[in-house]
Amino acid sequence: MKSFLNRFSFTLLIFLSAGLALAFPPLFLQIGDYQLKNLIVPLIQVIMFGMGTTMSISDFNFIMKSPKAVIVGLVCQFTIMPFMGYFLANAFEFSGEIAAGVILIGCSPSGLASNVMAYIAKANVALSITITSIATLMAPFITPTLMKLLAGEFIEIELLTMMIDVAKMVFLPITLGILVNKMFANHKEMLDKIMPKVSMAGIVIIISIITATGRKSILELGGTLVLCTLIHNLGGYFLGYWGARLMKLKEEDCRTVAIEVGMQNGGLASGIAVKMGKIGTVGLAAGLFGPIMNITGSVLATFWSKKPVNS
Repeated sequence: MKSFLNRFSFTLLIFLSAGLALAFPPLFLQIGDYQLKNLIVPLIQVIMFGMGTTMSISDFNFIMKSPKAVIVGLVCQFTIMPFMGYFLANAFEFSGEIAAGVILIGCSPSGLASNVMAYIAKANVALSITITSIATLMAPFITPTLMKLLAGEFIEIELLTMMIDVAKMVFLPITLGILVNKMFANHKEMLDKIMPKVSMAGIVIIISIITATGRKSILELGGTLVLCTLIHNLGGYFLGYWGARLMKLKEEDCRTVAIEVGMQNGGLASGIAVKMGKIGTVGLAAGLFGPIMNITGSVLATFWSKKPVNS
């Protein structure tokens, strides 16, 4: 219950900051001559570092214990959401850059929020952590490739450049985080208290900047883009769960795959949009996905927490 309340409070904070950014955009655009959007990539690296401090080599041992569940989760992660994003972008007939943003959030890996929701939902937390970790480390290769394949018709995608940009946002900070976790193992409780709060603050700032930068597009497309994002998110839960069921995974593993598929790393998607120079358009879907998935994820996890897990 405490975790749920913390997550709900975080979502309220996101909505409050996004509301302020819509009402007073200049406050979130620049300070003096400094463009605040330049903070997004460093903040993503801080968040990735925070993810690294929660990881250890032992997290990957689960691959040996249950390779089928891990493979099913990763395949669902990098097929269901990207192709659903492509379908929705065409169905809603968004302009090129907005459509590319919908596809981008679908091509992104899952984030740390999924691990929290898996715990609340009585799902397989070890599997959740493993899928999140591997999907994030695969992102520098898989995400740009999928974007080139699916979003290339909407916007120009520089495949190698995007791969390098994503690698810079993922590999170095996560590696440093893992090293810090190992070096300060005796202070793990302190890291576990501090880094989630730092990561949450970073996400709030990022969403505020995206909201202010894309204010015009949000006011024009707000309701439609929110609906599209909600369908994308809920569809991920549904298809992830039943995809895992079709592969005859255990109930707790099916719940895990559903959460991993439905909850994307909007922060990383935002960082990619910044590197593309299109945070106010390509970054919009990522900015909306975060608060929406926290609400739906909390509701789903709480619902599952009250239902017994059958093997």
